[in-house]
Amino acid sequence: MTDAVAANKPVQSVAGAQAAKQVQSVQANDKPYLRISGVLKKFGDNVAVDHVDLDIRQHEIFALLGSSGCGKSTLLRMLAGMDSPTSGKIILDGEDVIGLEPYERPVNMMFQSYALFPHMTVAENIAFGLKQDKLPKAEISARVDEMLDLVQMRKYANRKPHQLSGGQQQRVALARSLAKRPKLLLLDEPLGALDKKLRQQTQLELASTIEKVGVTCIMVTHDQEEAMTMADRIGIMSEGKLLQVGTPTEIYDYPNCRFTAEFIGETNMFEGAVTVDESDRVEITSQELGGVVRIDHGITGPKGMHVWASVRPEDVRLDRKTVAAGPNMAAGVVENIAYMGSYSVFHIKLASGKVVKSVVPSSRWYDADETAPTWGDPVFVSWRADAPVVLTQ
Repeated sequence: MTDAVAANKPVQSVAGAQAAKQVQSVQANDKPYLRISGVLKKFGDNVAVDHVDLDIRQHEIFALLGSSGCGKSTLLRMLAGMDSPTSGKIILDGEDVIGLEPYERPVNMMFQSYALFPHMTVAENIAFGLKQDKLPKAEISARVDEMLDLVQMRKYANRKPHQLSGGQQQRVALARSLAKRPKLLLLDEPLGALDKKLRQQTQLELASTIEKVGVTCIMVTHDQEEAMTMADRIGIMSEGKLLQVGTPTEIYDYPNCRFTAEFIGETNMFEGAVTVDESDRVEITSQELGGVVRIDHGITGPKGMHVWASVRPEDVRLDRKTVAAGPNMAAGVVENIAYMGSYSVFHIKLASGKVVKSVVPSSRWYDADETAPTWGDPVFVSWRADAPVVLTQ
């Protein structure tokens, strides 16, 4: 875990803290293959990348995730050598690559548009970079064959790009990027040109291919599902800053700020003040909830501290019958329902006007005594005391 992440350590459960310590211990024993240290990029007075510190391990698939304009693509371009940092260091396999031209770096980049040469065949596209490096013909031929087999495109070797589907073009672009055996592979929105269904099919296939080759990979995406499916670790960026780094599980279960909690998946955020802070529990009084959020662990902070409690929709239980009065519950009315087949998302409006989302599996109502609520029905929402995550920023 980098210093930048440690500085933004979330207030989390004991189990979460233990998991974070284990991750820190593992990472401490891994020598970083790529070290990004204090990298700043300014365009005039505009700060695009704001003093980013990040260590990447060898053979890791790392995703930079954030909304448009957050600085993730600018950081990728600096790694590729297309932009130069205003300050900071980029060390790849022990070598400072700042100052090296893109063609001098052991780095290849695959663009969202794939940038295939339309007049060349699949095989010629893959061979292009190898020919530029003036490799022997026999070696070029062998590597092209190897890449065609790797991406399962041998039978399309003589086709032109316009004769291929979007998914096939993506495979060719990947093969061309891997043919030169780079130390670092950069992917800029690698599946952005594909439709949703094909993108979902290609995610695991692309990750599997990268893992087979064993290349270290950094991908930039704004697609949460893509990052969660493909990456070993994820870095969340906003306004040029790296807010949090962790595995998909850590990022989702233990966000360190409201931006991360709300950017990754869906969440219900309850604003309030700490009224009880004991070693075994914390209670937050929230006007939005119209009651108390209780969490079965303590936090470090004074009473009266302004905080937010994040509760994922899948942790919110929905009942038509009255539940026992107490913390972590509220009454409301069904305002909207989104039926998704295997589950439904219920939007419950509380007395305060706050809308709470609850994800309920469709199977919940199969064998239950109660029937599924519908629009306008009075209901009760509740959750376990180990479900919320307390956020201070």
